[in-house]
Amino acid sequence: MTPGARWQAVPAALRGALWMFVAAMAFAAMSALIRRASEELHPFQIGFFRCLFGTLLMAPYVLRSGLSRVRTQRFGLHALRAMGTIASILTYFLALSLMPIATAAALSFTAPLFATMGAGLVLGEKVGPRRWAAVIVGLTGTWIVIRPGVEAVSLPALLVLVSSCFVALEILVTKKLSATEPPQTVVLYMGLLSTPALLVPALLEWTEPSWAAIGWAVGVATAGTIGHLAVVRSFRLADATAVMPIEFSKLIFVAIFGFAFFDQVPDVWTWIGGAVIFGAGLYTAHRESVRRGQARGRADPPPPSPGPEARTDQPRSRTGATPSI
Repeated sequence: MTPGARWQAVPAALRGALWMFVAAMAFAAMSALIRRASEELHPFQIGFFRCLFGTLLMAPYVLRSGLSRVRTQRFGLHALRAMGTIASILTYFLALSLMPIATAAALSFTAPLFATMGAGLVLGEKVGPRRWAAVIVGLTGTWIVIRPGVEAVSLPALLVLVSSCFVALEILVTKKLSATEPPQTVVLYMGLLSTPALLVPALLEWTEPSWAAIGWAVGVATAGTIGHLAVVRSFRLADATAVMPIEFSKLIFVAIFGFAFFDQVPDVWTWIGGAVIFGAGLYTAHRESVRRGQARGRADPPPPSPGPEARTDQPRSRTGATPSI
């Protein structure tokens, strides 16, 4: 049996979990690489290089599907999503250069909670009391991490929360786009619109990059691209609520990288608060999955499923999402 055949013989749910594990490791590596690159480059430059090199890396994957797949009638929504991407990159990358990367990772888990709030308050979606309770619990976890009153609320922590709000915007817009747009289209427009826009703040803080710094920036883009593709594959193979718990391992990997390369040791409050925030986000995803299942049950019965890997045009939907950063 060939390696490919052995891999296909592994249950789809387990393969999905392994891909999410790869994604968590890749995004943790990206955080560490951003921190390392920020020692030589301004975070705005790193953000520009991340989008530039990431777009170049994704181009073959996108164009392989054919140019007809990237035509769109929803340019306005793509532009809105790109705005969220730009803002989330600028704020999160700046925060990573100023604070322990594990603390930033813990606070970044708030994005699905802000997405739930936005869905209910802005889009008018029905958000039940259980999901609102989960949001409150998650925000309590945020309080545990930053501990206002015990320590001064730092600017970097606020930057991460602002970044999470913009990631929530990306999540909500992506949910709208996913009804008509394949992921290749979403990824391509994100890169084409975000890269030139990010060049403007990068030029304001531009320093001549060394080849080593460019190498770190390419590493950031590569890790982010691998993470993105791994998430897509994970959700093609398994339900979001089945693989999302593995995403918490990102905090573990970030803590390892922070200790190994930057002598950063996250305190116990970061672990407790991060677990509370992540657990709340996981519960909101579960309730969203239940709601979708109930909605499908009221609709006409669907045809028999061709299998978890039959659809290759777009990933399964989710209430939470890994930031495009």
